[in-house]
Amino acid sequence: MVAAATSSPAPASPCTPVGRSFPLATRIHGGPDVYEGGEFGGWYLDLVNTTRHTCAGIHPVVVLVDERHALKPSQVRLEFQDGARKRAVRFESTDADELVGAFGGAGLTVGPGRTLTVKVRLAVTEDAVPNEVTANAAVVQRHGEDGDWVGQSNDYRFGIGSAPAARHDTTPTPEGLPFTDAAEELASTGPAVAAAVLGTAALLLVTAGAILRARGRR
Repeated sequence: MVAAATSSPAPASPCTPVGRSFPLATRIHGGPDVYEGGEFGGWYLDLVNTTRHTCAGIHPVVVLVDERHALKPSQVRLEFQDGARKRAVRFESTDADELVGAFGGAGLTVGPGRTLTVKVRLAVTEDAVPNEVTANAAVVQRHGEDGDWVGQSNDYRFGIGSAPAARHDTTPTPEGLPFTDAAEELASTGPAVAAAVLGTAALLLVTAGAILRARGRR
């Protein structure tokens, strides 16, 4: 009698977080200290692949938190360079008064051991009140209708029509940023939540929502 074959678990994606490190070290840099209404300011998002494998389907998710809880999605314009074209990022507000915007398109690709620097530009409308804002980027890798949290940037603080906000510009280590217990929890629960959502933007925003909830429990 021949024993029934047992199926082995599918191998993990090379960019799936392993241990307590993210596979993509992520850094925001080069942005202005103050944004005046209607004027674009440019900055850069570095994605450093710390693995020996290509990381594809990468979607940064920018999170904006303003001190006065007054900034609206309609008051923010964000664009990123995707090859030869610029793509606009649409923001949504959360219950915690945060604005969340996911990079769309097919996703970015970062080669093994390589750094991809993405050009980004941001503007606020003239009716945005003077404010101080903290921006950072959570990085999501899309797998069909699932998503993994694979990177987290430093904070980029700036003012809107006011004095510059105090800077906190920490450079990630080459090994990637450390995981938190909440991030490990997200890695096991996020895809189950995201699986019920269709469409790239919806998936990424749901995954980003799980990230924000996890960060709030730290």
